[in-house]
Amino acid sequence: QVHLVESGGGLVQAGGSLRLSCAASGRTYRSYAMGWFRQAPGKEREFVAAITRSGVSTYVADSVKGRFTISRDNAKNTVYLQMNNLKPEDTAVYYCAASNNLNNLQRLTQKGAYDTWGQGTQVTVSS
Repeated sequence: QVHLVESGGGLVQAGGSLRLSCAASGRTYRSYAMGWFRQAPGKEREFVAAITRSGVSTYVADSVKGRFTISRDNAKNTVYLQMNNLKPEDTAVYYCAASNNLNNLQRLTQKGAYDTWGQGTQVTVSS
């Protein structure tokens, strides 16, 4: 099982950029598909982006399409979320997650697809 630690959150003005990182421990990291979710105050945790084990295929939510990009570096056991043109509605705690059992992007949009979650990192976008 992997252990996940997110970093890179912070306060940014609207239109700015941030890159979140999620470092995974464990030699089996490459066998996990990875995802990013976010949760704003008073709202449910929602899907943001997912990437398959090899990193060849990705999928992002419509709300962030064209602005956010997910990638991974299996040599560094790290998955990234590049966030550009940030908007105040992107303000949330961002979580990375790992799935040991699934590698299908459509199924990876669901919270239940994931076995392990990080502790989250706060992203705040000011207007």
